[in-house]
Amino acid sequence: MIRIEGFDRAKQLLTRKTFMESFTASSQLATQPENTSKEKPSPQEVVGRILEEVHDRGDEALFYYTRELDGVDLDSLEVGKQEISAAYEMTDEKLVSALKLAAKRIRQFHLACAYKSGIVFVDRYLGRKICPLDKVGLYIPGGTAVYPSTVLMTAIPAKVAGVREVIITSPPGKNGSIAAPTLVAADIADVSRIFKVGGAQAIAALAFGTESIPKVDKICGPGNIFVTLAKKMVYGNVAIDGLQGPSEIIVVADETANPSFCAADLLAQAEHDALASAILITTSSALANQTEMEIASQLIKMSRKSIATQAIEKGIIVLVSNIDEAIELVNLYAPEHLSLMISDASSIIHRIHNAGCMFIGENSPVVLGDYIAGPSHVLPTGGSARFSSPLGIDDFLKTTNIVALDKVTMQELIQPAITIARAEGLDAHARAASLRVETPEEATNSKKIPKTKFI
Repeated sequence: MIRIEGFDRAKQLLTRKTFMESFTASSQLATQPENTSKEKPSPQEVVGRILEEVHDRGDEALFYYTRELDGVDLDSLEVGKQEISAAYEMTDEKLVSALKLAAKRIRQFHLACAYKSGIVFVDRYLGRKICPLDKVGLYIPGGTAVYPSTVLMTAIPAKVAGVREVIITSPPGKNGSIAAPTLVAADIADVSRIFKVGGAQAIAALAFGTESIPKVDKICGPGNIFVTLAKKMVYGNVAIDGLQGPSEIIVVADETANPSFCAADLLAQAEHDALASAILITTSSALANQTEMEIASQLIKMSRKSIATQAIEKGIIVLVSNIDEAIELVNLYAPEHLSLMISDASSIIHRIHNAGCMFIGENSPVVLGDYIAGPSHVLPTGGSARFSSPLGIDDFLKTTNIVALDKVTMQELIQPAITIARAEGLDAHARAASLRVETPEEATNSKKIPKTKFI
């Protein structure tokens, strides 16, 4: 890990750049038949081409990209009921039970947070109609790992919000199937339909619609750089939840922290992705040294050692003078996950303004937030916690404002409205207001048709 001493140096290093700057297209995508250029295309160019192909060719393009990029020749894009039944038989009963418990806790959390659908008036005349989106697409990553937890963390808030149709897309494995635990989780979450499509092509299908996959109102869920770019490019044609990048964690620790726990939490996020960010900010040099030794010891035993090693080598240990400096660095970096391993951690919650999710003390490890605590693990990354929020039921609701005035109130407000309209040079606006309060004689005169002038 990179070791930094002092607040000023740390502030320079932790000042964000865009999280997409370091990505390049994979060699597999760069050598697709359509690419005639000798230069490797940028990720944006790759995604743009895929979006265009799916928009123009529909299912044909989906089958093509699934064959070329995933190495799978499919007969059908949609998962059938028999595949879901078979998934239960292939999934360990303990895992099924754990997923059901996680689903229960996630559902309870979001029910407690729920905005109530319906018509709500804030006074006699003004209100809002709150209603769920009709159709939502959820992207569930696959490939290097299996994420049934992401199914629960995205689908359950949508169902609690009242979304009528929840659709999942996820890349198939080499056997042509989506991983059994993912299908089981989708069934537990009562997902409407599941499709074996991954990558930018899945985002395109959800945004534009194809012969098999319906166009949705909003796309949610994390993915790799190509998925993230695709979501960015289709925004406006469809809504998105945000642009999630590689996983990231800041652990803030003092001399009371357990170095083994600190190391474990850093490595847990590092194993997600070679581009993951793992940062320790501490006031204790001894804790920093012990955590580094623990990382080296724990890393050897990891099944995803190669991925975690690449991430942890770029990880950062920051030594600061006091917790105040640590808090300032946290708010600057705006991490996805923030673990507070300090004495009396609860006392500084109100001072943390920018973080996707806070984990308070050693009894609240990030791993429980990843799987079973209750709040969604789909969190803002890349510094977007400065202005955006974790995935929740409000992502699946929309509001319509209501204005229902009586005549007295209308008459009280007309003249100020006319004044503002005329100040903005919008005469038709002013006229639409003034007509409501004109006398019958004035209204009759205003309706006289002017004589036509012939030249």
